Amino acid sequence: MPAEPVFEVTVDKAGKYRFRLKASNGQIIATSEAYESKDSCMNGIESVKKNAPKASVKEIQ
Repeated sequence: MPAEPVFEVTVDKAGKYRFRLKASNGQIIATSEAYESKDSCMNGIESVKKNAPKASVKEIQ
């Protein structure tokens, strides 16, 4: 059974929080900006969860 996608929260060298979204195969498919606090980072994750299903695809040439 394949693993589920997962959000991983990390702290960078500057002490800021970031998240990345890993697909079920372990590939990183999205990364975040730097957040000052863990709470802000968690809010970013919730925003992605909430808004991604509504996102359109825009091709930039």
